[in-house]
Amino acid sequence: MPFEFDIATTPTPRGNGLYDTPIQERWNIGPGIANGGYLLALAANAMRAESGRAHPLTITAHYLSPGVEGPAETRTEIVKAGRQLTTMTGSLSRDGKEVIRVLGSFGDIDADKGLQFDDLQPPTLPAFVDCEKRVPNPDMAPSLQSRLDCRYHPDDIGWVVGKPSGNASYRGYFSFADGREVDTLALLLATDAFPPVLFNKYGLIGWAPTIELTVHIRAIPAPGPITVKFHSNVIQGGFFEESGELWDSTGRLVAMSRQLALAPLPQA
Repeated sequence: MPFEFDIATTPTPRGNGLYDTPIQERWNIGPGIANGGYLLALAANAMRAESGRAHPLTITAHYLSPGVEGPAETRTEIVKAGRQLTTMTGSLSRDGKEVIRVLGSFGDIDADKGLQFDDLQPPTLPAFVDCEKRVPNPDMAPSLQSRLDCRYHPDDIGWVVGKPSGNASYRGYFSFADGREVDTLALLLATDAFPPVLFNKYGLIGWAPTIELTVHIRAIPAPGPITVKFHSNVIQGGFFEESGELWDSTGRLVAMSRQLALAPLPQA
């Protein structure tokens, strides 16, 4: 049986760089509104197919309108096809309205090639089975979290019951509920699969839509859950930045992300 993520991100070519890329249900974060990381992976897979390259290396999406479940298409264009990289643009649209505009470079990845320096360390976490799982709200229709198995450091889950830690950060694990291994395409989803870090600082204060998301893929993940750390250093002017670092089961850094999102006002 194919895995759910593969079904939900498979592009169907229509020729001249155009692909059918329907926005599937149950990848949403609200009533019918798809998760931003899923939308990025959906568009990126069409771009990857058009490029003929194996992996996204760097990719940036600007979010223009909500991604509502249903028929959608992605228009791709090759900007430059070089010896090492193919740089692409992609535009995911629904009912003639653009949802995201994407710019990305695709190629091969060899994390052992060239100079080596890494001063980032994965967070210290309890074992996967000892970390907290955020269970989807039984009063809501099945959504993104029903397809994932995301685990949180026990100190970073209090916001669910109204007791945020006061730190704008999460530590935890990312994996798929159906056992699919995480590859470079799935890392795009992983960078946006956790709730906004604002929740762990202020509590559930409202929707925080992403404006822009950039992901750098640094290595092909080894099998097993992905260790993640997301944090914000600046919440200002109605916006916040959220940075992410992701490591595979061997402790190797596999992706880095940074996004800008709207920051809702704390409720009085």
